[in-house]
Amino acid sequence: SESEQDNTGAEPADEAGSEQPEETAETVSPVQRLAHLTAELDALHNDRLLVSPHVDKKQIAAVIAEWTGVPLNRLSQNEMSVITDLPKWLGDTIKGQDLAIASLHKHLLTARADLRRPGRPLGAFLLAGPSGVGKTETVLQLAELLYGGRQYLTTINMSEFQEKHTVSRLIGSPPGYVGYGEGGVLTEAIRQKPYSVVLLDEVEKAHPDVLNLFYQAFDKGEMADGEGRLIDCKNIVFFLTSNLGYQVIVEHADDPETMQEVLYPVLADFFKPALLARMEVVPYLPLSKETLATIIAGKLARLDNVLRSRFGAEVIIEPEVTDEIMSRVTRAENGARMLESVIDGNMLPPLSLLLLQKMAANTAVARIRLSAVDGAFTADVEDAQNDESVTKDETVL
Repeated sequence: SESEQDNTGAEPADEAGSEQPEETAETVSPVQRLAHLTAELDALHNDRLLVSPHVDKKQIAAVIAEWTGVPLNRLSQNEMSVITDLPKWLGDTIKGQDLAIASLHKHLLTARADLRRPGRPLGAFLLAGPSGVGKTETVLQLAELLYGGRQYLTTINMSEFQEKHTVSRLIGSPPGYVGYGEGGVLTEAIRQKPYSVVLLDEVEKAHPDVLNLFYQAFDKGEMADGEGRLIDCKNIVFFLTSNLGYQVIVEHADDPETMQEVLYPVLADFFKPALLARMEVVPYLPLSKETLATIIAGKLARLDNVLRSRFGAEVIIEPEVTDEIMSRVTRAENGARMLESVIDGNMLPPLSLLLLQKMAANTAVARIRLSAVDGAFTADVEDAQNDESVTKDETVL
């Protein structure tokens, strides 16, 4: 009876005795199969879809940018806001060069508002000053900020153009000469990326006749390649870096107005007056000890974050580390350029050796300490098991 079945706790056969059938390709409905495949596909997608399911303004702008070579920033309002607040953006990375950044800012504002004389490029700037003060880094940051990436930066080392005949490498060989039809490294880069930044590094090492071809580019916003084609340069920002006149800049760092007057004759000894008049000279000052200390603090803070995230350890960087780095950098007289060499080549190797030994032994790290004693960087790594110092390396480099 039903009451007996209830008392014995027995359940109907179709509920208790049957097992759920295993899902197979035959038992899964097409709708379930499609939902499962869609979930797998979503899991495989990265941040940038190969094919977007919806076409929006961003997708259209990205395709146009790829076809035309016009950076995505130029197709949106991002560039306007970046140029408006350029001192803030550059000041986060470039330290101690407020005057140079202000000079670049005012000229780029005029160019972007299209109030400059028609036919000129967006800018032609001669960045002059000692080594390691931020000239090249400024150009790299501007390529990122104005155009959205360093792929829109063409860098040409002008020390490779010390002979007059090497001009053909920049604009291409004329008909009848070897290399005709291959294009020049400069003209082809501008033709393929008409909205970009061009950096002519160490321009003082180039032959003066090689620089003559830039007169037309800086004056009329165009240049002819080896095949006679006119290359449009009106949307290019040209930067030339040089150490010319760095002694004058160092001597008159406290008087910018006098510096410009004294610097011009030094530059005119190398550049022809007509070419120099078509460039905006932007002096870069030597870095003060306070500025160097700020830069060092930023690099050590980034190192601290890397060590904490990678090893999950407490990181202690003693003040003596900053003092030792400062002394080595100021002895070299290469500004901030020597920082990477001192940190990567002198300070980090002892620490790297200890950390690799811990990783090889599969030992967790509890504490990392960096210091400097008697002109030597020291590293101390403590195990997580007993939280006691077990290894230490000290060296003089």
